[in-house]
Amino acid sequence: MMSESTVSVLPEELRERDQWVCWKEEPRDGKPTKIPVTPGSGAFASSTDPETWASFETALEYAGTENADGIGFVFTDDDPIVGVDLDDCRDPESDDVDDTALDIIERLDSYTEISPSGTGFHVLIRGELPDGRNRRGSIELYDTARFFTVTCDRLEDTPPRVARRQDALVAIHREYVQDSKPDSEHKSGTYSTTDEQTTTTISAADTNVDLEDQELLERAQNASNGEKFERLWRGSTAGYESQSEADMALCCLLAFWTGGDQQQMDRLFRQSGLLRDKWDEVHYADGSTYGEKTIERAISSTSEFYDPDTRETATESVPRTSESSTTASRGESERNRNRAYLVEKNRLLTDRVDELETTLEQKNERIEQLEATIDDLKTELAERDREIKQTREEQAGTTSDCDTASETSSLWGRLFGDSSK
Repeated sequence: MMSESTVSVLPEELRERDQWVCWKEEPRDGKPTKIPVTPGSGAFASSTDPETWASFETALEYAGTENADGIGFVFTDDDPIVGVDLDDCRDPESDDVDDTALDIIERLDSYTEISPSGTGFHVLIRGELPDGRNRRGSIELYDTARFFTVTCDRLEDTPPRVARRQDALVAIHREYVQDSKPDSEHKSGTYSTTDEQTTTTISAADTNVDLEDQELLERAQNASNGEKFERLWRGSTAGYESQSEADMALCCLLAFWTGGDQQQMDRLFRQSGLLRDKWDEVHYADGSTYGEKTIERAISSTSEFYDPDTRETATESVPRTSESSTTASRGESERNRNRAYLVEKNRLLTDRVDELETTLEQKNERIEQLEATIDDLKTELAERDREIKQTREEQAGTTSDCDTASETSSLWGRLFGDSSK
């Protein structure tokens, strides 16, 4: 049975929900299969029937008997929990983990457990599962009508809470699970990299920006999304679910402005306020550092790169055929500028909503802490009132005994006189 210290690592958000079953391993078609059972009765449990679920405490107690091998959490439409199941990605003897699993775990940055077999991981986040298929290869995503085995064997250095990771979930679903190839426009839209939109869609290999660092920074800061670049450059993570998301956002912007030059991206990022020791830490089995992988992902997710030649010669290359064509060109340029403004404004509003949601979540957690403190104080006050009442009763009983003894002595004195006389 799990010890109290082991169970304590499980996030309260999961423990407080009555969505728990037990499981028992049985052979099915020659393979060991985890069968869900109802805590208490041992009957078959269904991931769609709440009558077969129980509280965490009940499930844990039943798992301590010989009738079950462990506990499991059921996903439903009524909760915001999404489970990411990563199978056959860990060597239980050497602790080696494959690159794909490490990438997913790093980007989700939420409560992560080692699976019962020791060969995989379960990641739990808050979010909404994107439409489309939910499984490819050894990666599977759950959000309803399924259950996760729970071991409380939390992976070291992962958060002790179930974090909100919608943006990361969408990106991972798109990159690793869905059928079609990544939609480059949507993918790069997550981190808007457009200037005042005079560029065309070109690859990093076709781009030779060749700008000095200072000139590049000035252009980035003066672009239509310069305010966003400036915030990230200063080290602000406001509006992002984690610093890793902010790191990726800045790297996507740098990928655009450098034309995908990895060395210049790395050099510039090291000058930013987001730089931390983690940037140079080896996080992948192939020896890659966190910074190297972040730069690689940023380049692969950027579909447009800044082309200074196109921008600087755009005016000269426009044929001066007539006033009407010039007017039309100006109109198109203005529309492009307006579209760029609206795209960036939408992004800023989305960032602000995320920031407010994060603040609300923190305040709700604070309210829960205060309510718990109030309950503790009420319990302590009630205990003190009980002790005071008991003390007063005892004092009253002592006083009554003394008065009775005094009255008895006085009566004997009146009947027989004072013996000292």
